[in-house]
Amino acid sequence: MKPAAEKGSWGWTAEELRFFKKLVSPIRIQGFLNSIDYNPDYECRSPRWVIRERKAHCFEGAIFAAAALRMIGHRPLLVDIRSWNDDDHVLAVFRENGGWGAVAKSNFTVLRFREPVYRNVRELVISYFDVYFNSIGEKTMRGYSRALDLTRFDKRYWMTTDEDLEYIGDRLDAIQHYTVLTPRMIRSLNLTDPDLVRAGLLGARKAGLFKPKKSSPPSFMRKNPGDGKKQSP
Repeated sequence: MKPAAEKGSWGWTAEELRFFKKLVSPIRIQGFLNSIDYNPDYECRSPRWVIRERKAHCFEGAIFAAAALRMIGHRPLLVDIRSWNDDDHVLAVFRENGGWGAVAKSNFTVLRFREPVYRNVRELVISYFDVYFNSIGEKTMRGYSRALDLTRFDKRYWMTTDEDLEYIGDRLDAIQHYTVLTPRMIRSLNLTDPDLVRAGLLGARKAGLFKPKKSSPPSFMRKNPGDGKKQSP
């Protein structure tokens, strides 16, 4: 096990520190995540690996964003969004000018950046609710976690290690979560507008998409007899 790095470098190489100098704001960090490939593999690699390989899935992207936010003075905080019949989503959250915002990597275009205008973490998370849907249009958000501060893992060198970071996921899953819907609310949910589903899936990597447990897709995802084209992306 490597010793904890001194504050300010945290074990980064000179080349990596030069790379981070380009990521001067949360939106620049988001821009980097948007520019790299989506990683469909079931693994969890460090921010150093993300820089080297130029790919990340949701969880790897959130951990990378937390590290990058730390480099510009924010605490490295993660929030987990729990779902039903879908993948969970992880946000790197930050506070700026009194408001909460988020940076995130996602296969869905609508689950990424949030401006820091939300009064608390719950309000920030709820901003994702109507656009948190699976590939067949079901609205799937069910809860969220309190923020997890990744400095607790500094002794494991989480930003630069070659070790798999699944232990961070285990901890994030174990901490307190809060529900956002009652059973009655869940029963009343509508399907997402098909245009929004198509917009959300724009450019998605199919290999990384969750496969919802449903025997057949809703009608708007089926073939349109009027034009002979599929409605799904």
